[in-house]
Amino acid sequence: MKKLIAYTLIILFFSQCSKMNENYTKINRLEYLNKLEGFWLGQCIANWTGLITEMDKIGIPIDGKGGGFYTREDWGKPDQPNLWGSNELSNTINYIYAEKDSIWGADDDTDIEYIYQELLLNSPSLDLTGEQIRNAWINHIHLDEENFLWVSNQKAFDLMNNGVIPPETSNPDLNPHYEMIDAQLTTEIFGFFAPTKPEIAMALGYLPVRTTARDNAAWISEFNIIMYSLASMKTEHKTRKEKVIWMAKQARLHLPNDSYSAKMFDFVLEQYNQNILWEDARNALHEKYQIRQEDGYHWATTDKSCNGCFAAGINFGASIISLLYGEGDIKETIKIGALAGWDSDNPTATWGGLLGFMLGKNEVEKIFDKELSSSFNIHRTRKGFPNQGIDNFENMALKGQLIVDRVVQEKMGGKIDHQNDIWLIPNTENE
Repeated sequence: MKKLIAYTLIILFFSQCSKMNENYTKINRLEYLNKLEGFWLGQCIANWTGLITEMDKIGIPIDGKGGGFYTREDWGKPDQPNLWGSNELSNTINYIYAEKDSIWGADDDTDIEYIYQELLLNSPSLDLTGEQIRNAWINHIHLDEENFLWVSNQKAFDLMNNGVIPPETSNPDLNPHYEMIDAQLTTEIFGFFAPTKPEIAMALGYLPVRTTARDNAAWISEFNIIMYSLASMKTEHKTRKEKVIWMAKQARLHLPNDSYSAKMFDFVLEQYNQNILWEDARNALHEKYQIRQEDGYHWATTDKSCNGCFAAGINFGASIISLLYGEGDIKETIKIGALAGWDSDNPTATWGGLLGFMLGKNEVEKIFDKELSSSFNIHRTRKGFPNQGIDNFENMALKGQLIVDRVVQEKMGGKIDHQNDIWLIPNTENE
């Protein structure tokens, strides 16, 4: 009888454990580490590849420049001068790599994310304040020399140096560039800090996004954050293509239906579903929004410098073309992003980072068939970091993992199973 009772108690215990585990999503911390390395590697490959064609093709010609888009036939062909008459990075349009014994340089698509990761890692609270963000920008961004900032980032930095504190740095009355591209390339990483929980990810990134963005630019940035957070979610999709399209449709739900960002997404998705070539979809996007300025999209005329070539909207539309038509293939996504036009290093970096994460570092190297550098020089564009700014992807991924540790416990009410090296994330917000 005693043995029967003991046996029954054991069964009940394991039954309760099983029910408890059903209430949690399990994510392997070691696998996540490799995915975060893949993020940094994929983002760097895509960023530097996209820089070749950055501002080469911006649609509406300006003084004879910027017209006539690239097509798939231009891949591997000569790079044409950009808006400023330069093509210094590469003579041909192709992937750029930092091979094993070299080092990746930071750029504006990677360096502010690096700053935010360091800031979160060392912050007593995961809820960043405007003062913290202002101090971090001032401490790590050059004031009197080339600082690799553009439009809204630069204006926000100027305001910070005059004592203005985020989110006032994106106030349209103070910052006329509030709907430019900037936050799209500086805040995606917050999605990786809250795996499977987009609402928490957006809360973490709320103030960083609004350091430089309002309205459509902020919603688009949060679209990217949602995509990054959903990348960790286990789904029944059989292919990466299916999962990426599902993720995009989920993120689309965040965009207000009457916004031009939502209408741009819907327009590109319709083109994709109709099997229209990506070049034709891009041309139609340009015609609809930069030429005819439909759905309330006015930046092509409001911005006199380059017809809104840095605007959040048109670059978001181009990014969705590369995302959908790339169909989860990192090489194809980067290729389309680089050829699509406008600020082409931004969409490539965003989706190269996302797909690099989904694949993991090891798989990224297999796909590109190269053993690539894991070294990273943040001081190419920023300042004030240890070791003269030399870091590496493994260390950067470890920092990200430590932040997720805190987010899981402090924001999600989850747990760390150290014995099995997994995060236990409640399946609903209130568990």
